[in-house]
Amino acid sequence: MTQTSPTVRVDQHGGAEAMHLVDLQVGEPGPGEIRIRHHACGLNFIDVYQRSGVYALPMPLSLGMEAAGVVEAVGEGVSHLQVGDRAAYASNPPGSYCTLRVLPAKCVVKLPEAISFETGAAMMLKGLTVQYLLKKTLPQEGLQAGDFVLFHAAAGGVGLIACQWAKALGLQLIGTAGSDEKCALAAANGAAFTINYRTQDFSARVKEITGGKGVKVVYDSVGKDTFEKSLDCLRPFGLMASFGNASGVVAPIAPGILGAKGSLYLTRATLFTHIATREATQAMADDLFAMVTSGQVKIHIDQRYALADVAQAHRDLEARKNTGCSVLLP
Repeated sequence: MTQTSPTVRVDQHGGAEAMHLVDLQVGEPGPGEIRIRHHACGLNFIDVYQRSGVYALPMPLSLGMEAAGVVEAVGEGVSHLQVGDRAAYASNPPGSYCTLRVLPAKCVVKLPEAISFETGAAMMLKGLTVQYLLKKTLPQEGLQAGDFVLFHAAAGGVGLIACQWAKALGLQLIGTAGSDEKCALAAANGAAFTINYRTQDFSARVKEITGGKGVKVVYDSVGKDTFEKSLDCLRPFGLMASFGNASGVVAPIAPGILGAKGSLYLTRATLFTHIATREATQAMADDLFAMVTSGQVKIHIDQRYALADVAQAHRDLEARKNTGCSVLLP
């Protein structure tokens, strides 16, 4: 049975105006696939990168990397999901900005009854990102309770989850944000210290907070604007974990800089390396669900947009007007 689904497409890289709604045909799932009807779709900065061409993908491109809804059909070989299951995912290929789609089942997991569709859609990509950062992307000596970490964009969707999760682990998270209001939001969600990077030198302030020692790890999704100073925040053998480019792509660096600044480590991490298998995806999702259902991590959905208003949603995201998570409602 073939159905149609309103879907956000991009025919060529560009600004928010490049997106448009089209009705696409949606058929039956093939082997290893499911068909899911979305109740909510997540909005993430990676969507902006793909739309604008920072991450160049073949055109035409359907946008969106996460959503939650109900499984309508299951392809051959899929055993962990059944028709009627509540489910959520962060997954490649893109295409979640829609009502109905077929996609690979390996990154789709059952959504616990205690978690709403909106929360499920808002938290999968961002929550799994925090999981792999705080649990897998670790400095040479690991992280122990009491350790300092620096987290940029601490009032965003990923940042607010990280503030809460880091507090639950006993870490002293130093969060940066672009306004006093956003700093207050990060602090209310568990950041031990906050820095308004528009009014303060975050590198100097980090050294002050840590008694001149620096932090064990910097988690940086901002990119170009924060990268260089972030290296100065690290203690010897510290880890610079770059996982985004909100302000632009980081320029190439000479490896010798890492030696001169204290034999530092540098990684450019991505979620999709970590969720390459169904087993890894399920284990990470179980950890995330446990944190959310226990109440240790609350998912803040501060913006909701109709699917047809996706251009405004992207403009708000790029202007850094948003706090917490945003969802599109089909």
